Amino acid sequence: MKTLIPEILEFFSAISFVIYGILSFTSNIMKSEFKRWGISKFRSTVGCAQLTGGFGLLFGNFFPVMTLISSFGLALLMSLGFGLRLIVKDGLIKSFPAFLYFIVNVFIFINNLNLNY
Repeated sequence: MKTLIPEILEFFSAISFVIYGILSFTSNIMKSEFKRWGISKFRSTVGCAQLTGGFGLLFGNFFPVMTLISSFGLALLMSLGFGLRLIVKDGLIKSFPAFLYFIVNVFIFINNLNLNY
């Protein structure tokens, strides 16, 4: 049985990634950020990964294996995002959200791994 804190973190992460996934396709600011980071050609891929991961966390309430797969994938995505932000010298403050989402999704993964196996 899940407890309240992990459920809140799952919902927060899910909604955040659905929003960021949508913004990857619709926001001119996000389009310019991908260009600044030098990964414009991956914007659609990242947006799809964010949407898939976000919805996977939401549907994970019904299919627990989806939570494991989605949280693992989002943690991987955020570790790459954190590394990229350091490479382009965005600094720790601008890089911190990616690191925070990495930690949150690692926590979700480990918590659900312990619950399901």
